[in-house]
Amino acid sequence: MEFANKYVLWALLVLPLLVAYYIWRLKQGGGAIRFSSVTSLKNAPKTLRYYLRHLPFICRICALALIIVALARPRDVEHNTNTTTEGIDIVLAIDISGSMLARDFHPDRLSVAKEVAAAFISDRVGDRIGIVVFAGEAFTQSPLTTDQSTLQTLLSRVRSGIIEDGTAIGNGLATAVNRLRESDTKSKVVILLTDGVNNRGQIAPLTASQIAKDMGIKVYTIGVGKNGEAPYPVADEQGNIVDYVKAKVEIDEKILSSIASQTGGRYFRATNEKSLKAIYDEINQLEKSKVEVTQSIVFYEKFAIFALLAIVVMMLEFIVSKIILKRIP
Repeated sequence: MEFANKYVLWALLVLPLLVAYYIWRLKQGGGAIRFSSVTSLKNAPKTLRYYLRHLPFICRICALALIIVALARPRDVEHNTNTTTEGIDIVLAIDISGSMLARDFHPDRLSVAKEVAAAFISDRVGDRIGIVVFAGEAFTQSPLTTDQSTLQTLLSRVRSGIIEDGTAIGNGLATAVNRLRESDTKSKVVILLTDGVNNRGQIAPLTASQIAKDMGIKVYTIGVGKNGEAPYPVADEQGNIVDYVKAKVEIDEKILSSIASQTGGRYFRATNEKSLKAIYDEINQLEKSKVEVTQSIVFYEKFAIFALLAIVVMMLEFIVSKIILKRIP
């Protein structure tokens, strides 16, 4: 509860003065009839009127206090907050080709990419996120969802070797764009991460990029791999890694830059774990969800209760003083 006219409450300071004056008047006497001696009256029985003699004054003080409180306008305050969130639909397109097991990241590029993507997902509360993986072809690991627990579980199951090897950047981007085809949100984003050059697939990267542009989808591209050479895995006929050999890091930065530029996104190069995390942090800041907070305040006036109580107390004072304690004229 609060008071609309708080300054009125200062009037309550007058009440102790009135009480002090009343006590002072009692000590001064002031009886209308004087007696030569009251000794014989000391042993007289005390009636109900004797015990109620101060009640009228108490009622007047209480009524005055209630009137002052009513004039201060006590009221209950209710704060209502409505939050409207306009989320963003995001698809993570992750390269899972064999080269993503290169050891220029610790323990390898794919493990670090998954770890950083998991942290990114955790920060995007309220956004719908999907996961697409690609190598020689592409498929959807998770459709768009706000269920972070499911996303984290499906992301943890991403591994290299589950589909034919190669780097089909165009197919990966086209699959990610297709996941956003029926999205009705204003902001649609694809974050495409790869460490190679497009060498497989039926869809050219720039063709998929044009489709994304036509659909109003922004694409951020990330090239993963340090400059120079890196230890790449060598697999046997069964697909088991048997060795690592030094090979030149080749990333088609021209194509990735063109995709990002064409769709209104940006191209980033990650040469280590720290820079990859910084890239995701920057994208996280660039693509903020829109949150609108509307606050309303409702007041419920309570002064009528105190005014009504004041009337009741004044009526009680009138009954006691004019009927029960009726004075001699």
